[in-house]
Amino acid sequence: MPDKTDNRNSGAVLKQNFSSLGRVIRKLFGYYPKLAPLTVFCILFSAVVSSIPSLFVQNVLAVIEKWYRTGDWAAARPEIVHYLVILGTLYLLSLLSMLLYSQIMAYMTQGFLHKLRTELFDGMQDLPIRYFDTHQHGDIMSHYTNDIDTLRQLVSQAFPTLIQSGAIVLAVFAIMLYFSLWLTLVLVLGIVAMFFVTKTVGGGSARYFIRQQQATGALEGFVQEMMNGQKVIKVFNHEEASIGDFDRVNDELFTVSNRAHAYASILGPIMGNIGNVLYVVLALAGGVFLLSGFQNVSLSGLPFSVSILVPFLNMARQFTGNVNNLSQQFNAIVMAGAGAARVFEMIGETPETDEGYVTLVNVKEDLSELSADPNNVSGAYDRTAGNSGSVELDPGSVTETEERTGHWAWRHPHTDGTLSYTPLRGDVRMLNVDFAYEEGKDVLHDVSVYAERGQKVAFVGATGAGKTTITNLINRFYDIADGKIRYDGININKIRKSDLRRSLGLVLQDTNLFTGTVMDNIRYGRLDASDEDCVRAAKLAGADDFIMRLPDGYGTVLHNNGTNLSQGQRQLLAIARAAVADPPVMILDEATSSIDTRTEAIVQRGMDKLMEGRTVFVIAHRLSTVMDADVIMVLDHGRIIERGSHEQLLNEKGTYYRLYTGAFELE
Repeated sequence: MPDKTDNRNSGAVLKQNFSSLGRVIRKLFGYYPKLAPLTVFCILFSAVVSSIPSLFVQNVLAVIEKWYRTGDWAAARPEIVHYLVILGTLYLLSLLSMLLYSQIMAYMTQGFLHKLRTELFDGMQDLPIRYFDTHQHGDIMSHYTNDIDTLRQLVSQAFPTLIQSGAIVLAVFAIMLYFSLWLTLVLVLGIVAMFFVTKTVGGGSARYFIRQQQATGALEGFVQEMMNGQKVIKVFNHEEASIGDFDRVNDELFTVSNRAHAYASILGPIMGNIGNVLYVVLALAGGVFLLSGFQNVSLSGLPFSVSILVPFLNMARQFTGNVNNLSQQFNAIVMAGAGAARVFEMIGETPETDEGYVTLVNVKEDLSELSADPNNVSGAYDRTAGNSGSVELDPGSVTETEERTGHWAWRHPHTDGTLSYTPLRGDVRMLNVDFAYEEGKDVLHDVSVYAERGQKVAFVGATGAGKTTITNLINRFYDIADGKIRYDGININKIRKSDLRRSLGLVLQDTNLFTGTVMDNIRYGRLDASDEDCVRAAKLAGADDFIMRLPDGYGTVLHNNGTNLSQGQRQLLAIARAAVADPPVMILDEATSSIDTRTEAIVQRGMDKLMEGRTVFVIAHRLSTVMDADVIMVLDHGRIIERGSHEQLLNEKGTYYRLYTGAFELE
């Protein structure tokens, strides 16, 4: 038995879920401001029409009673035909309205899900990297599949049923009240019993349906993790342990799902039997009223007779049937509420903030040469007092262009409406930077890095020393806690993130390839790149040779992260992708770690060409790849403990010397 705390928590969750259902309705009407009201009207019209026959049955029975007493069939026949024609017309209109709303509902349901998935995915693109680092990817996928599917059932089935059955219940109750007050009071006793059962049983199922949604997300997250790690699982013979872990997650889903559906399966039969008992009670009460000469109390003023009792019993059956329909939708509503809460929680996640206003533009002039010209003194001045050598130029001598000329500049808008430009050089400075992924657990302490244009800066150190974190900060995947990072003398917080990242090339140790051709994957680095640009980048990276040996060359389709390629080949494509972007700054995070020595020599030649004139940050465990770096920085527990060239660090005979000579390993 859940304790009171569980009940309070479940109550809060239920409140949140029903609030999410309100958002679903508002979104549905927001997406379809004309079709949604039309659909509601058609459903209500159909519901009201289906409630009216009881009135006609009473009138027809009254005419038959009159004919039976008088024997005047000729007078009764036109009245009966009149009522039947009206009833048939109403049924035809009801059929047409049902056909119309069912078609519109199908269109709106799929359109609603399409728009909601689009909104969910668009919002996901704006989330910070931190979100994906702290959430299971399989659980995120569950939002697009399982959670969205619960809304399909809600919109296509539960909402129409609620509107239709709710309207029928109200209409039939009003008609029964019109016919007989006392029999309606007997019916109310049954309504109270139904309400009590729905609250007790339905509340129990609601708690478990909410937990079922959460357990489903956890299961999908676990399965996704196991799929990604199949090689590791097999190489360490971890299959049995993985099965055991899966069983625990799967058993939790089974337990909560079983209890949820156990409650749900009980509700329908109980409600149906309450309806049957209520029907018998009403029939007995009606028979007693007839035999006792009961004086009817009703709004109609009609005497109590068979013509009242028979349609009343039919209406009671219709009433309880629709109340049962309403109760059956309770589970779908609760599941949809839980799914909607998860979807809206992700949609409502705080997006990645960007207060940058300095943008990257293409200009016709080579501002680097223009600013270096001593005769060009009009409007040019040093912004950083020689710190980075970047200058700000008078915009009168600068012409922006849509063409990709290779001359890039940072455009600064000023409060007075004027613009100024700084040539894009690739000069990166980190000044006394502190950073922590979690508060109180610093990863970097007082780190300063000076990378001038064209320099190659290498980071070495044990895993967890903070090497990759530095590159994450340069990309602004995370923001620093203290200190400053300047790019061409500009605080990177002032640079718009999309433009900052457009100026950076990134090659990671874990290569991500996407479903599509080899050419598409290379072009991912720059979507406006021509086929010739992509081929040139592949040749630069040393990837052209193996690409041409593929079945369809550059047109070969890759699937499932390029599993039909070797790890080294995938890495070469990642390098080619960075090369086609032609950025002034390159970040190579263990870029050649998965490549054999022979391939590394090929790649290194291409990398040397790629790095010419660019600022390059290299993270490596293999010290042979960083020996030619201008500056090598040795990190230990988030601090730079040594810095200098390869020869300088060897002469110091410190940590780098011991690493290089094999006195101890990086790990």
